[in-house]
Amino acid sequence: MQAIAAVDGGWGIGYKGKLLVSIPEDLKRFRELTLGKTVIYGRKTLMTFPGGKPLKKRRNIILTTDPEFTAEGAEIAHSVEEALELVKGTPGDDIVVIGGESVYREFLPYVDRAEITAIDYTYQADAHFPNLDEDDEWELAAESDEITCFDICYTFRTYERKAGK
Repeated sequence: MQAIAAVDGGWGIGYKGKLLVSIPEDLKRFRELTLGKTVIYGRKTLMTFPGGKPLKKRRNIILTTDPEFTAEGAEIAHSVEEALELVKGTPGDDIVVIGGESVYREFLPYVDRAEITAIDYTYQADAHFPNLDEDDEWELAAESDEITCFDICYTFRTYERKAGK
């Protein structure tokens, strides 16, 4: 299983229900890495998408504690275990956790690779991705050269769970 996120210098991912910044190349990379795959995310993340609709050309699994919640074009899970049951038999590389904060934290034990857009700036944030640089179970496996979009500098990083962890 994979996770994908854009994080700032403090591993922030959002503020007041919105992304910290929109970077066209990051959005393009997100599309490339998730198209045709199963994406797992929370109900609040769904509400940030255009029209509050599930992502097209992906299998959408939405995690929510609301027993009445439904979303056309998506499967609903009410627990991590229920979501894991829904993806049973799906190759791990075809499952991508896409947010938000609580969903990342709940699924991180099942994730073995994280595709991170690391933004070289710290914004005001109220939602965070777990800091993989401070987690002994994770290592930086690859990093792009620095990229600049307007005045925003960032790199694409791939983190992998260390063998045996």
